[in-house]
Amino acid sequence: MATLEFTKMHGCGNDYIYLVALHARPADPSALSVKLSDRHFGVGSDGLIMLAPSSNADIRMEMYNADGSRSAMCGNGIRCLARLAFERGLVRANPMVVETDAGLKTVELRLEHRRVVGATVDMGEPILEGCDIPVDAVGRIIDYPLDVAGMRESITALSMGNPHCVVFVADDGVFKLQDRDFAELGRKFEHHPFFPRRVNTEFIMAVSRRNLRMRVWERGSGETWACGTGACAAVVAAVLTNHSERTATVELRGGNLEIEWRAEGADANHVFMTGDAVEVFRGEIELGAGEMVPVS
Repeated sequence: MATLEFTKMHGCGNDYIYLVALHARPADPSALSVKLSDRHFGVGSDGLIMLAPSSNADIRMEMYNADGSRSAMCGNGIRCLARLAFERGLVRANPMVVETDAGLKTVELRLEHRRVVGATVDMGEPILEGCDIPVDAVGRIIDYPLDVAGMRESITALSMGNPHCVVFVADDGVFKLQDRDFAELGRKFEHHPFFPRRVNTEFIMAVSRRNLRMRVWERGSGETWACGTGACAAVVAAVLTNHSERTATVELRGGNLEIEWRAEGADANHVFMTGDAVEVFRGEIELGAGEMVPVS
């Protein structure tokens, strides 16, 4: 039997199990993510994130959703990964560069009395071309009519390293839906044929031009209490549809994220996200023979 240490962390309630995989790694991280993410028979999480070696960055983020599918990027997850890497002494650089499946991301940790209390992430530029999101259409998908479950919805689609469908709502009805009803709605968007790689869906109510309220359904994980890339997508979509300014607070079930889509300077068109990074607990799990392999 092999003993594997893990750390449970969350950003605004978007929780993941973190493994340091610099010298050894799970032989099948997809299956392990399904096993550990189960909230009744496992540790319970929205997925699994591994800290892996990188040849062109300070560290690499390798991420799996709760259903075992691979994900390219997670805004809440990368903040926690950066905190873990810094506090364990694996990376001393601040800002640090993290390699993800969506490219290199820069994370600047916020320190108080030498402790990490949060982080700001340069999430890069939003992808607005339909073919690159991807969706089954060309050009920008802004206030685009889409038939979903017998209803015509107006959507704005973009990618922040993973595909997002943003739906603006006029009232708080969607926030009052029971979990099972919201899950039924979320799955209809996630598996809609318009989104060939499935999609994360954000339902947004503009409280003011600097305050957005959000409920999110993530592909591969279901409803989560927060989604960092989704919050970024929400502000970009809100600017494109004249619902908000370029700097806004996004209120999620698990807390708030501060999002800025910069218009000028060296970082023009980049989206910056600031939020917490919280360690919940550490633990150990036992794996069978052959479930861990050395890192080559």
